[in-house]
Amino acid sequence: MPIRQCNLGALTRRAVTTVLGASALLLASGAAHAQMEIKLGHVGGPGSLFERSANEFARLANERLGNKAKVVVFGSSQLGGDSEMMQKLRLGTLELSIPSTIMSSNVPAFGMFEMPYLVKNRDHMKKIESDILRPTMFPMAEEKGFKILGVWENGFRHITSNVKPIVKPEDLKGMKLRVPPGVWRVKMFQAYGANPSPMALSEVFVALQTGVMDGQENPLTQIYSSKFQEVQKFMSMTGHVYTPAFLAAGSRKFNSLPADVRQILEKTAQDVQPFVYRTAAQLDGELVDKIKAAGTQVNEADKNAFIAASKAVYEEFGKEVPGGADLVNKAVALGAAF
Repeated sequence: MPIRQCNLGALTRRAVTTVLGASALLLASGAAHAQMEIKLGHVGGPGSLFERSANEFARLANERLGNKAKVVVFGSSQLGGDSEMMQKLRLGTLELSIPSTIMSSNVPAFGMFEMPYLVKNRDHMKKIESDILRPTMFPMAEEKGFKILGVWENGFRHITSNVKPIVKPEDLKGMKLRVPPGVWRVKMFQAYGANPSPMALSEVFVALQTGVMDGQENPLTQIYSSKFQEVQKFMSMTGHVYTPAFLAAGSRKFNSLPADVRQILEKTAQDVQPFVYRTAAQLDGELVDKIKAAGTQVNEADKNAFIAASKAVYEEFGKEVPGGADLVNKAVALGAAF
């Protein structure tokens, strides 16, 4: 009898252990599902518009996702430069990124946004988004393996240098100028007489500091957050290009996510746009003064001279990119109301 009781006790303990083990496995499985990580990489530094946009998106998305998934942001090129992250999106090893100029290297039609002085303001950009981007260019991106969830902003670009203030295109003659990867930015500055070189944003500060590059061009938020004002004597307010930014995913990886997660991510990307534009406008009003306070000399540029020098770039884009001329003409026409 005691032996029998002992066996029953052992069986009971084993049963309890089995139940507890099964419960632990179920809990672990639930936790693993709840902790599905959606990585969002970008090249922006601390305080940049990219960082603020990504963090706001993650905050709002994670509220809506609950235990379904979690968006985790990796800024400052932690997951690579723009080119590397675009490749990761295509391969499915990265869920989300914020490409800007680099889109034109992957989908030629996006070179439209490299055309100088094309976008007048953010209201004009909204019309371009609704009338051109979503119906025409988003499908082009999908054909290349990219899903665009939202249209955000990089901003109006200006030139900094250690050589001299830039007032007219001829002031750029021979200047070693860093530009982001994108064929049309290179062509544009070649047309102005500069010597442009594509380079990842994470490498630019040292290139300017050591004199490998004389100057660079970027929106105010990237200039300030990258601390270029610490290694540049002049900033010229050319406003030569407005670059949108896109919250993008790789189509294959995005389509593999649960439908409810996809829906939340896409809606949140669009809901964050007003925050992005509002923050960008606020930064535009603040950063010039901060850059001046750092000792950088700021000057206005002759935009009409730059517009006149840009004609050849428009013509070449229209000839080289299928449908490029029609896209540009439609975007220009949409700007008539602004």
